[in-house]
Amino acid sequence: MDMPKHTDEAKEHFRSLITEAPGVEVKPMFGSLGAFVNGNMFAGLFGEEVGVKPGEEALAELREVPGTGPFGPAQRPMNGWLSLPADMADEDKTAWTDRARDHIATLPPKVKKK
Repeated sequence: MDMPKHTDEAKEHFRSLITEAPGVEVKPMFGSLGAFVNGNMFAGLFGEEVGVKPGEEALAELREVPGTGPFGPAQRPMNGWLSLPADMADEDKTAWTDRARDHIATLPPKVKKK
């Protein structure tokens, strides 16, 4: 499975899209970055693509936006996730990461493995 490279600029851009909120942290994941709320991932960076997991209703809405697509490795895209269009305005990308965060925040906090 090929893992695309990303630039430091892509990492900084991803961080800039994530709104600070209680329980939110951006941390390394498989050589890239993921955004988590209460230990559950709601947004990620894969190569230069930003992906979100906004819940089923919002996912159906996002599928209608031109330029969205699967998120993750082509051989094994992540279920329930979509990549945001590369040409989407940053304020819209932040709105989608916020929607994903708000959805994932409704899940029980992830228990850390010992």
